[in-house]
Order: sequence, then C-alpha cells, then structure tokens
Amino acid sequence: MTASTIARDTAAADGNGAGKAPRVPRDRMPLWRKLVRDRLLWLFLVPGLAYFLIFHLGAAFGMVIAFTDYWPGITLAESNLVGVETFQKMFGDADFWHAVLNTVEISLLQLIFYFPVPLGLALLLHSLTSTTIKRLVQNVVYLPHFISWVIVVALFQQILGGAGVVNGFLADHGLHTVDIIGNPDAFKPLLIAQVIWKDSGWGTIIFLAALAQVDDTLYEASAMDGAGPWRRFWHVTLPSIRSVVVLLLVLRLGEVLSVGFEQLLLQRDAVGPAAGEIIDTYVYYKSLGGGGDFPLAAAAGIFKGVIGAILVYAANKVAHRLGEQGVYR
Repeated sequence: MTASTIARDTAAADGNGAGKAPRVPRDRMPLWRKLVRDRLLWLFLVPGLAYFLIFHLGAAFGMVIAFTDYWPGITLAESNLVGVETFQKMFGDADFWHAVLNTVEISLLQLIFYFPVPLGLALLLHSLTSTTIKRLVQNVVYLPHFISWVIVVALFQQILGGAGVVNGFLADHGLHTVDIIGNPDAFKPLLIAQVIWKDSGWGTIIFLAALAQVDDTLYEASAMDGAGPWRRFWHVTLPSIRSVVVLLLVLRLGEVLSVGFEQLLLQRDAVGPAAGEIIDTYVYYKSLGGGGDFPLAAAAGIFKGVIGAILVYAANKVAHRLGEQGVYR
C-alpha cells in the first residue's frame, strides 16, 4: 500500500466521521422513509390499486346478498336474512352442477392443450437468430390478443359455420358439409382452438423474459460436453425457467373455474346450455339475463371464489414441496 493511498483513506475516514452522518442501512430504514424515497413508484401503483379496491374488494361486500332475500328495488336494510338457504337451493340445482362440470372440463382441456403452447412457441422464438424475423413473428402472434372475442367468434363463424368458407368449398366440390360451430360435440375442441389462436402468442411474453435470463455459457458448456438440443433443453432450459412455469401453473389452477365468460356467452345459444353452460353464464342468466335471482348468483360467485382460493393455496403448498417459491412463501 502506497503513502498516497493511506493518506486518501485517512482523509476519507476523517471526512465521513466529522462532517457526514452515518448512512442508515437499507434493512434498518424506517417505513416512512422508504415510502418517501419510493413515492414515484407508489404513485404509479395508484390506478391499479384503485381498480382492485373499487371493482374487486369493494364489489366483494355485495356478496352479502347471498344470505338475504334481496330483490332489485329494495335496500339491503329492508331485506331479510335467510342464512344458508340460498346455498342449499344452489347445491340442489342440477343446472348448477352441470355448469360446474362443464367449467371444470373446459378448464382441464385448456390446461392440457393450451398451457404448453405458449411455452413451445416461446422456445421456437427464442431459438431464432435473426432479430428482424423474431420481431416480425412476435408482432404477428401478439396481434390476435388485441382482437375482441366478438370479432374472434365472428371470424370462426365465417370460416367454420354452416354457411362459412369451409362448407362453401365442400359444397362447391360436391362433398358433405359439416357445421362445426353449431355442433355440441365439437364445441369444446372449438373453444380450445379459439383460445390457442387468440392468446398463445401473448402468453409467450413471460416465458421469453424467463428465457432471456438463462446464461448462454451454460448452453456452450453443455454443447462442448456433447449434449444435443434435447439434452440442453432438458438439463439447461427447463431447470432455468421451472420456477416461472410452476408460478404460472399455480395461478392457472386458481382460475380453474374461470374459462372465459365472453367467449362462452357469445356461443352458448348456438350449441345450447347442455354444452355451453359454465358457472359465469349460469350466474348471468340467473341474475341479469332474466332470472332475477341475485342472491343465487351471488352464492355461485362465492362458491367460485372459495374454490379458487383453496386451489391456489393447495397448489402453492405443492410447489413448496417441490422446492419452488410459488406465489408466496
């Protein structure tokens, strides 16, 4: 150590001790100082926080009507408490259980056939070496996400409907026509195809962000050791993004009873309630759709929320057992 270095360190130590207050460690900083320091970041959270407080937490207080004989036009104070009578009525309704069964079936089909598609598409996009082609493909596959379900259903109707392009081609060539849109047996596969076409590109964003964090030297080292593409995927790529996959899977399980209200509502009448009724459409038709039974609709909403919370908690516990962080520790 030279004399100049010793002199500089001594002067710095004297200056810090004489004229400056010692810095407070980040972990010991008071909460109010952290709030002041990050005030701009908190300001950005205000719109999203207000949305959840008003339309989610605030709306949750309305669930109290499930325990009353509420009817539009009277106040909650004028309604009589009926306890769990509404829930007993709901659990005894065969249409409700049919809607639950349809919802679970569609959700499981989406989990099996849709969930892997964004991951596979992200892997393909990540493997592209040309930045121009990669951005072009990303823009193309992202675009359907911004199209409303009304337009998506109309497009499929024009292509696969009874008077659609496919049937028009078959009829012109003397072949047998098929009505896929109005066929209850083909309705669930049609729903999965619509979801894949519309949202698989948008679902690649999180996976691409996770893949961008994988160290390229790991691929180089595994290639030097003789690992082929499949082994590099199995031993490098998949372990690196496993935590993200588990997190998204846990969140997906929490939404197992939410399979797309607008998509189903637009096509329910074409195939009938037997194939197209889910919990969300059940709630709609029991309340705003003409049924007028708002307590029953609220009870179905509570049932859906409780089951979703239980599934998230259980899936998160399983993630912890597998050594992953999950949604929370």
